[in-house]
Amino acid sequence: MSPSDAAGKIAVKFPSAITAENEFRGEKTLSLDAAAICGVCQFAKEALGFDYLVDVSSVDHFGEEPRFEVVYELYSMEHGAHLRLKIPVSEDSCKAPTVSGIWPTANWHEREIYDMMGIRFTGHPDLRRILMWEGYPYHPLRKDFPLQGKPSDVPGLAFTEVAPLAGGPFVTVPTDGTTQVREPRARHAGEPPRTEKFIEEP
Repeated sequence: MSPSDAAGKIAVKFPSAITAENEFRGEKTLSLDAAAICGVCQFAKEALGFDYLVDVSSVDHFGEEPRFEVVYELYSMEHGAHLRLKIPVSEDSCKAPTVSGIWPTANWHEREIYDMMGIRFTGHPDLRRILMWEGYPYHPLRKDFPLQGKPSDVPGLAFTEVAPLAGGPFVTVPTDGTTQVREPRARHAGEPPRTEKFIEEP
């Protein structure tokens, strides 16, 4: 069964669930009404053979509404087929149904999304943070979370301070230099950007 075949069967079974369909470089993506995700996932697993949940991730479309998307990457071991499902999540509710009852591995994926993005999964058996500590007031993968972090203090547990933007793979400075010059790891913190030219030996 190809991804297009699977998408066609889902469309027949859930005629009002699909809000958009896209194919790019052989990858099939279905955007769904959020309320249909559990039914579609159950059908995809039991009737279409998508027995492997590769990943569940989330996207922050900051400035748009619905602000968030939850993305499900499904794979069929039998057919060697990949299918991507997406559902919208509004910033107001910030909730999505859990699929951990269909694929137990979704448990930790959903906990990470809750921790990093702040989306709560209704019906999840143990929705708690997985990377940050309980009580941490922010969600670091949201686009409005600053790169340097935010100060926080949970008395008796943990605290964070703003980190200096001295370097790293995402911090650069204005310059007319090449990528090698702009790359922060190519210089020491506090030093001006290097301007020497790199000449390859013949």
